[in-house]
Formats: sequence, C-alpha cells, structure tokens
Amino acid sequence: MNRAIINTVLALLGLLSGVLGDSLTVLRSPQYVIFRDGQWPISGEKIPDLVALTMGFSIHEDLDWPGLAAGSLFQRPRANALIVVRGLDSLDFPKNISSYPLENPVPFTLDSVANTVHTLFADSTPVVLQLAPSEERLYMMGMANTVFEDLPVTLQQIRGRLSQDGSVLTSLPLVSLSRNNEADLLFLSEVQVLYDISTLLQKHKHLAKDPAPDLYSLELAGLEEIARRYGTDSPQFTDATRILTSALQKFADDVANVYANNAVVEVVTVKTFEAPLTRKSRSILESKQISNPGSPYNLAYKYDYDYAVVFNIVLWLMIVLALSVIVISYNLWNMDPGYDSIIYRMTNQKIRMD
Repeated sequence: MNRAIINTVLALLGLLSGVLGDSLTVLRSPQYVIFRDGQWPISGEKIPDLVALTMGFSIHEDLDWPGLAAGSLFQRPRANALIVVRGLDSLDFPKNISSYPLENPVPFTLDSVANTVHTLFADSTPVVLQLAPSEERLYMMGMANTVFEDLPVTLQQIRGRLSQDGSVLTSLPLVSLSRNNEADLLFLSEVQVLYDISTLLQKHKHLAKDPAPDLYSLELAGLEEIARRYGTDSPQFTDATRILTSALQKFADDVANVYANNAVVEVVTVKTFEAPLTRKSRSILESKQISNPGSPYNLAYKYDYDYAVVFNIVLWLMIVLALSVIVISYNLWNMDPGYDSIIYRMTNQKIRMD
C-alpha cells in the first residue's frame, strides 16, 4: 500500500516536472531493455547510474527509479549513446517515445561508466568517445582512436569541415540561419559532428561484432548560443530546434542500424545547468582506486560490486551439484548388482567356469 502511494506521488510530481522542467528521452532501446511508460522524474546526478544499468553493469547504490524495469540476465546492449542538449527543456520527438522529467539538472559525466568498461574489458577493444565540440573537450579510448581518427573535434577543424563537400551547409535547409554568424556556425558545427559520427559508424560496422560494449557521450551547446543571441521566440531558434531534432533522430537510427538494434540512445535536454561543469584531467590507467570514497578510513564496502554475480554462480552450482548427488544416489540404491554391474557379472561367470 505504501509503495503504491509513493508511486502515485512520484507520478504526480513527474507530471508537474514534465510541464515545467527538463527531460530525459529514450530514442532507441533493445527489446530486452525495458523502459516503462510513465512520468517518473529522475535526478540529473543519477543519469550515469542509469546508463550503467542499461549496459548491464553494477552500481554502488541501488537506483530507486521505477522507469527502468529489470532486464535480461543473458543479454546486454552492444552500445549506449547519450546526447546532452543545452538550451531548451524538451524537443518535439514522436509521442510513442519514452520521455521522463529531469529534476535537479546538475552537470554530470560518464567517466564512471567509461572506467567500468575499461576495467571489465581491458583485454578487448571497446569504443569510448566523449565529446563536447563547443568546449573542444574530447576523450577517446580503445578503438575510438582508430575509428574516429579523422573526426574533426576542434572548432577550427569543424568549421573547415563545413566548407568541404557534403557538409550540412549544402544538405540542410538553413532558412533563417546564417553561415556568417558565430552562434549559427557553432550550432551547425555540432550538427556536422553528429553527421560525421554516423558516417564513420556506417563505415565500421564491425564494431558491433566486438564482445566489448561501446560508449558514446556528446554534449551540444550550440542551441544554447542560438537562444542567447536571438531568443527562444525567434525564427532562428525554431529552425535550429527543427534541424537538431531531425539530426538526433537520424543519429539514433544510424546507431541502431550499425548495432543491429542492440543499442540504447538517450537524449537529455537541459535549459541550463545549476552549476558549471568542472572536468578534471585524469588517466584511467593510473587513477588511484579507493574502495569506499565515502569512508575517511578507506574501509571496504559491505558487499563487493560483483556480489550478485558471484552469489548467483555459487547458488546455481550448489543446486546442480545437489541434484546430481540425489539422482546418482537414487540410481545406486535401486541398482541390481547382478544385472546392472559389470563387476558382479564378470565375477559370476568366473565362478560358474570354476
């Protein structure tokens, strides 16, 4: 009863947040990754935990959010792509797509998920790409260094890409947007990055056959610059929103196609973050691992992160061994030594011969 009351309160809060706040939208997900229909709000700081759970990884604390149902134990997505869009609270996606209110929109990164991928699949070659074109922030690991070797990442490189053949300047209807304005060029540069990533993924479809899951994280701030320069009621902002919505849907379709519908693609729309994002440089190969960061004495957790996995292995192995012992004991108890046993059979023949 109390659980039902809590879910009802969360749903009512979700409806209010869905009207007034930011949102998390799931554009693509496999059949075995189930997102429930509802308006349950999720905190911005819990987004990395949500991404980790969709990829089948363990997290430090349980995610008490009813929007994600328990998935398959034997299947995990081949990739997860998270795109953060700054400058508006929602995009006009189709109504049949799962969308949830986002509360407490604090800045976050997927560094913890990237570290997990590197730790669990150190012997494989996963693709990890974290990119924020407006801040020229880039982090690549594994096969990403090969696949995205020619990807323009700095603003100067992207603007040079816009002047080449096949750029979005020649393929998209700009309407009120101008190629001579800095804010417009920043927005179009980010759209160009989306198209280039899709193109490179189409050329490297072998990524889906690798046993290690891949991780993509993009942060787009061009729409925020459009809103700051022209306003949210301007035709430039309307055209930019329409272009970005179409580009994100195409990106989601391309990612799902490359990974044979075994990929999760989420979009987080945030009008503004509550605090500036401070990113510390680190090397995941040399970082000091602390067993319990919340303890001043560096005490271990009560349970290891892989406790559930080890528990299931031990439990089912014990059950199988116990059943095997029962079956073998039953057959031995009901065995006729003179008929079923070759030892007694040979002995009887020898006695008769003597």
